[in-house]
Amino acid sequence: MNIRTYLRMMDDAEHSLAEGFHTVADGHSAEPDVYWLCRTLADQCERHRRELEPIRERYREEGGPEAEEPEHLETQLLSRTRSGPVGLLRDLQDLYTLACFVDVTWTLLLQAAYGLRDRELIDVVERCDGETKVQVDWLRTRMKNAAPQALIAAR
Repeated sequence: MNIRTYLRMMDDAEHSLAEGFHTVADGHSAEPDVYWLCRTLADQCERHRRELEPIRERYREEGGPEAEEPEHLETQLLSRTRSGPVGLLRDLQDLYTLACFVDVTWTLLLQAAYGLRDRELIDVVERCDGETKVQVDWLRTRMKNAAPQALIAAR
């Protein structure tokens, strides 16, 4: 069943997003809102992984060959941060790209959960997807706030 591939990919993606949030928090600790919110959002991503784990295990136990991912999500997206206002903007943009990937993957898993009539998976996906949408919204808003200083005022 190919859903196992997407459940594994989601676990990897949430882990990458959590690591990205930690990296940005540590790299831009001079920005208190970025530091504290990124740490909170990283914890949220790790909780998403924990909530999904029993479902991953259940589908893993169903047996059969597991399909290979067509492309593995590379976690190198945010291995280090950049400096200055433009650096913050680019780091937030990288986080946004990864968060959007996570968001659309939740959407795809929700469609599969509906097709399988898997109530447990539906509940987990709806809860986690809602929180991911808030992450995406915060990143977009924070980039909008950072853009004028980074792109116009800073030299």
